[in-house]
Amino acid sequence: MDTDAPDIDDLTLEELRLVLAPAIADSAVFDGWGDAALEMAADQMDADRDVARLAFKPDFGGSRAMEMISAWIEAIDMSMATAMPPEELEKLKIRDRIRVLVQYRLDAVAGQEEALRRALAIMAMPQNAPRALKLGWNSADTMWRLAGDTATDYNHYTKRAILASIYAATLAVYLEDESEGKAETLAFLDRRIDGVMKFEKAKAKLFSSDRETFSVTRFLGRLRYPAR
Repeated sequence: MDTDAPDIDDLTLEELRLVLAPAIADSAVFDGWGDAALEMAADQMDADRDVARLAFKPDFGGSRAMEMISAWIEAIDMSMATAMPPEELEKLKIRDRIRVLVQYRLDAVAGQEEALRRALAIMAMPQNAPRALKLGWNSADTMWRLAGDTATDYNHYTKRAILASIYAATLAVYLEDESEGKAETLAFLDRRIDGVMKFEKAKAKLFSSDRETFSVTRFLGRLRYPAR
């Protein structure tokens, strides 16, 4: 036991939800994302059950299950940021930075595949879709920031949207992958990243500053006065 860790009773509700989330995910493998998993995790962490329930009190129209799943994803985001600091990632090429970040997230849920499967089913429910999209966006944003992305134009949004879709697709493959060391998942991830890198290179070439830029005025002028 880590003697430097704060007493569970001294944690704020926000801190408590992030501490309990991984243990809840472990229990959700068997019990699903319900009160049974929450209570088992609270007992395991020596937390008061009533306080634990309060930490995952849903907002109006929400559900405790989504609160627990959200905390689990946020906890993975935080552990990834700690384990993969930008100063370490900057030694790698961009494609490799993204790969190791997604790989970290896959490793983080190893052994919790059934909890992940159940979580994705809950997140796919219509009432949970907006929250699920926001969680996926936030995780993609965290990965890009760790990878050193500083884009503020439309690239900021397209990069995150593309990475969120790659990550979601990779999770779907991961859940069905029975190959040794999840080799099929990693191969799928590599292909998707390679495809994005090729697209980015083509886009950069298309919009490079040394390329003749398209002029609407020039184009219309040529329509009116064709070159001879």
